[in-house]
Amino acid sequence: MSSSSEASPSLRVVFLGTPLFAATCLEQLLQSRHEVVGVVTAPDRPAGRGQSLRASDVKKVALQHNLPLAQPEKLKDETFHAQLDAWNADLGVVVAFRMLPEVVWHRPRLGTINLHGSLLPQYRGAAPIHWAVLNGETTTGASTFLLKHEIDTGHVLDRVEIPIGPDDTTGVVHDRLLEAGKHLLVRSIDALAEGTANPIPQESLLEDGMVPKEAPKLFKNHGRIDWSRSAEDIHNQIRGLNPFPGAWTTLPSGDTLRVHASERTDADLGGQPGTVHVSKDTLSVSCGNGTLSLTRIQPQGKPAMLVKDFLNGLRTPLRILG
Repeated sequence: MSSSSEASPSLRVVFLGTPLFAATCLEQLLQSRHEVVGVVTAPDRPAGRGQSLRASDVKKVALQHNLPLAQPEKLKDETFHAQLDAWNADLGVVVAFRMLPEVVWHRPRLGTINLHGSLLPQYRGAAPIHWAVLNGETTTGASTFLLKHEIDTGHVLDRVEIPIGPDDTTGVVHDRLLEAGKHLLVRSIDALAEGTANPIPQESLLEDGMVPKEAPKLFKNHGRIDWSRSAEDIHNQIRGLNPFPGAWTTLPSGDTLRVHASERTDADLGGQPGTVHVSKDTLSVSCGNGTLSLTRIQPQGKPAMLVKDFLNGLRTPLRILG
């Protein structure tokens, strides 16, 4: 007598992804009943001080499992398309990869699905986890959806919601979302294999009057702290940009001071925005509304450190930041 997994339909899947988030999803997919017939990832890139070529996390997993691998420089290359056709996939699965041209995503029999790090249609774009934390959201999630022409706009297959704590960083939320998202991805593929998937237009997931928030790519300038903003907003900025690209301010010398962690405080110590208040082992900064205590910082050219260690090394009193 066949087991239920043997009786359940399986799909031939081509997987497209590059970073650790994608690699973890690929490993989860390899434990499912579906067959990964090919893997597409970014070409090896120079990295580190020696600028030696480094393989992506997805490539490492593919090699460990002896999976067929493609690393096209150009996604419209006909040799790459021939490779996709030879794999004869039922479904394409994309996790953290570059934008695909239609000539690629329409090739599998059932099309291509994507795992996105937000509750679509909210936070479409390149940095959905960062922006959810930056905006002080208390929940976010992951969504699977069918690819179409406009980025992150296809019909949603399934979603899963996770909490965001008031002091969670983007790094913490990323790891929590990865754990939930990898299971969501396999569940969505199972539904497509069984014919039980029910794709829903994203517009129907918006509550009345709700406008989708965007999640564009982040750059270094997003990290500059404007102390005239509220303490809550700056706290969200600091944790939302941790670990990358990082929140930062400037010392009176002009040197950059990266801020890795902070704590909100009820104390209102007065002074213009950016005014520094030092008491024993604490460093608090006046904001446009409220006061923020910095707990972990990184002076220019030095490793990250606790604020008390920074204060112990100060030669002259610190009066203002920014």
